[in-house]
Amino acid sequence: MLRTLRYDVIMATDGRRGLEAAAREKPDLILMDLALPFVDGWTAARQIKATPELSHIPIIAVTAHAMIGDRDRALQAGCDEYVAKPINVPELAGKISRLLD
Repeated sequence: MLRTLRYDVIMATDGRRGLEAAAREKPDLILMDLALPFVDGWTAARQIKATPELSHIPIIAVTAHAMIGDRDRALQAGCDEYVAKPINVPELAGKISRLLD
C-alpha cells in the first residue's frame, strides 16, 4: 500500500541551531547529519535524548560516517536509526514510516 505523508520541514545548518529548533518546534522526527559545525550530530543527539520534553523524538542519523562501528556509535549517542550516505531513499522512507507509526 502506498501512503503519502506530509510534514513541515525545519532545517538547521549547524548543531547549535538544530538544538534550538528542536526545543522550539518539538518535531515529530529529526534527520541528523553527524558532521555538523559548532555542535556535532553525536553531541546534539545526546543532548536531545537527555532533555525530557524532547527525548521521545526519534532521530535518524544520516551520515557519511560509514566506517565499522559508526552505526553503533550513532545508536549509543541516542539516534534511533542510522542511514549511511549515499542515501537509499526507499530504505530511509521505510525507517521514517516505521518510526512515525
